[in-house]
Amino acid sequence: MGLLTIGVFAKASRLSPKALRLYDELGLLTPARVDPATGYRLYAPQQLEQARLVAWLRRLGMPLTRIRYVCTLEPGPAAREIRAFWARVEADTAARRDLAAFLIDHLSRKDPVMASTARPLHIRYAALSDTGLARERNQDTAYAGSRLLAVADGFGTTGAPASAAAVEALKHLETDSIPAGSLLDVLEDAVEQAQQAVHGAAAAGSRPEEAGTTLTAMLWTGSQMALVHIGDCRVYLLRDGRLFQITHDHTVVQSMVDEGRLTPEEAMSHPQRSLLVRALGRGADGTPDMRLHDALPEDRYLVCSDGLSTVVATEEIRRALCGTREPEQAVRELIALANGSGGPDNVSCVVADVMEPQQ
Repeated sequence: MGLLTIGVFAKASRLSPKALRLYDELGLLTPARVDPATGYRLYAPQQLEQARLVAWLRRLGMPLTRIRYVCTLEPGPAAREIRAFWARVEADTAARRDLAAFLIDHLSRKDPVMASTARPLHIRYAALSDTGLARERNQDTAYAGSRLLAVADGFGTTGAPASAAAVEALKHLETDSIPAGSLLDVLEDAVEQAQQAVHGAAAAGSRPEEAGTTLTAMLWTGSQMALVHIGDCRVYLLRDGRLFQITHDHTVVQSMVDEGRLTPEEAMSHPQRSLLVRALGRGADGTPDMRLHDALPEDRYLVCSDGLSTVVATEEIRRALCGTREPEQAVRELIALANGSGGPDNVSCVVADVMEPQQ
């Protein structure tokens, strides 16, 4: 079979002539021959397989630069690259789904017809932070109040002031009156204030571009926890004896797990497991995950830095939360577990119990 005209090739490959001309200009799908007199592009039948692959990848929404890379690979590595791309799409979709759910719930509660009439619950809480056994100073900040629960894990030369500044920027939420309809805007403004506060704290150091902090905070509304999460601190929920992680780590290693490049078991010992992809600091992606979480009486929430979650197994955390009655006892037990596992990092814990209002 001879060379195919661009029209015939377009029909066979399900790519438009316009797309084929673009892909030629980008070096993604170069014609086998260009007629020197007419400038018509001619394609070899053997190019149909690659053209069809390009068409399918475009239907997946893959960027052209990544398609170009996939087309250079052998089938096995190409399949792994497509799997990694789709895992990233699913993770991004999940984040947007959480935001959509937040907005739906947020707007529903602004509607007086749909507003909840349940009696508000209340929380009892405790916070504790410890330097650990290997670090010279504590760069974590932990805070618990009647409405705000927060843990920040600083890094860099001014990590301690950065984490303290981030949490301090949120403390006005304890006393400010927040209309139910303004919750989302208030949280967004609070994150921006925390970002600016961290920039100010980091500027005092010798290398401000390398300093910053994670920030994970929960704002108690009386029936829900409004969550803001940036980085690799975690929030766990203990409900009916079962422990659920309700945050997603913003780390390179977690991204590799999401993309199928690492197993969760391999991630636990990976040398780059603490390398962040989101944080508050200069040049960092400070986009927060935000969601509303409906609370039930007898729920127990744990907010902790990675000094706990990277060295203490999830089942041990669950047992400690189940086996302690008071939040103060729980945070002490959890930090003892981290230090008993070597205490390689600062460790901070906030525990909050949801309770029925006292009669």
